[in-house]
Amino acid sequence: MFRRTIPLIFAFVVGTFMVIQFFIPHPTFQAIYNGVLDWQQVIFGFVLVVGTLSMVRHHVIRIQRKKEGYRYSMVALLGLVSMVLAGIIGGIRGGPYKWMFDYIQMPAQSSMFSLLAFFVASASYRAFRARSVTATLLLVAGVIVMLGRVPAGEYIHVGGLSLTDISTWILDYPNTAAKRGILIGVGLGMTATALKIILGIETSYLGRGD
Repeated sequence: MFRRTIPLIFAFVVGTFMVIQFFIPHPTFQAIYNGVLDWQQVIFGFVLVVGTLSMVRHHVIRIQRKKEGYRYSMVALLGLVSMVLAGIIGGIRGGPYKWMFDYIQMPAQSSMFSLLAFFVASASYRAFRARSVTATLLLVAGVIVMLGRVPAGEYIHVGGLSLTDISTWILDYPNTAAKRGILIGVGLGMTATALKIILGIETSYLGRGD
């Protein structure tokens, strides 16, 4: 009973206070709010430690059981230990840590995002097939935006406007309108989820079986 009731009461009290303090600009509420933010940083530190230990445990189990791809787990653990030791010995602003960050992590990160470009191109090819009026509009807009983002777009004109100008207009107006609609929907969803947690309707954060 206490495992379920106490977290629900705590979530209701804290959640209600965080909503109310936003509308009451009183020094007392602001001081409490700042205190909550400080505790948030403390909790974040513990979460970082727990997450790291959980990741290490996961990869150690994979290595012990020699699951498929366990060698990648060995590389991940080796990279984790190496970066931690390099940061402790030489600091994070220079020495081995800075070298490993600049010449190993950054190139690997750039390579990963470069590979993602091919997946995006493949997904775009499948999505931009003109099977309907909507898909045709998406195809035309996508082609104009892609051509307008490269230097050649300045030299291709349609109706007295370059593809760069048309691309900018598409991004500034139709794209921004759609983006704002999505953000409004996300905001409403976040608000609804927060209210469900505060009122005790959503209890999945308590874990399974509770």
